[in-house]
Amino acid sequence: MGKIIAIANQKGGVGKTTTAINLGASLGALEYRTLLVDADPQANSSSGVGVDPKSVQTGTYQCLVEGLDAKGSIVETGNPNLWLLPSHIDLVGAEIELIGEAERESRMRAALEPLRDEFDFILIDCSPSLGLITLNALTAADSVIIPVQCEYFALEGLGKLLNTVKIVQGGLNENLGIEGILLTMYDTRLRLSNQVVEEVRMHFRDMVFDTLIHRNTRLGEAPSHGETIVMHDASCKGAINYLNLAREILQKNDLTKLPNAEKFIDAEAGMAAAEQGDAQVGLN
Repeated sequence: MGKIIAIANQKGGVGKTTTAINLGASLGALEYRTLLVDADPQANSSSGVGVDPKSVQTGTYQCLVEGLDAKGSIVETGNPNLWLLPSHIDLVGAEIELIGEAERESRMRAALEPLRDEFDFILIDCSPSLGLITLNALTAADSVIIPVQCEYFALEGLGKLLNTVKIVQGGLNENLGIEGILLTMYDTRLRLSNQVVEEVRMHFRDMVFDTLIHRNTRLGEAPSHGETIVMHDASCKGAINYLNLAREILQKNDLTKLPNAEKFIDAEAGMAAAEQGDAQVGLN
């Protein structure tokens, strides 16, 4: 039975969509069948894996508002073992349309539960808000990944999200857990980045993933080509980061027999080609 993981933070620009598409592609590359659910009206996860949101006939909106069978709306992405339940701008109106509906917080759970046996992982890319759609995602999920940017205001909204998780646990989904806090946009050259990492790990300890997602030009380039980082440049620092994250999640869920010492890809072995490629576009 597959595990459903929401990727959420009400702050924008912290790497939710980048994490959703590239973690999904990395799990797929490791031969785990993965479904990416685009639950953001901006539909960046859809376009980020090469699906034009304007061409979407049925997707997340129809599943939540009209009760459409999600299985019939799933599309292939061109990435190994990665499928997509796409989004569309219509999703922006879903919260208003669901206000008066019965069990409005459980619509996504009803849509995704029948798919558990089809996939090893289902990743939900949430919008940058704590509205009804994000609430649906947390109600449907087994756990949540919280991306946190390595900058000054990193902890500002984290408390609000953790409080929302507690509320969901108290009434809508008592089994919801924290998969982990993911530190993103880390820059080894900046003292501030190191201070944020230290502070987050001091406060949240084991809740924080060991993997850090570095600032990487290739990660920014890939969506403009409609590609995940695994397809765009599998040797770059960003690809290695997300493959390491996938391996850490597999290890955490006892889905791999790798010993802890082998949990990560050897950065030294993989970084020479990555740094050479990054240097060509001005990244140190």
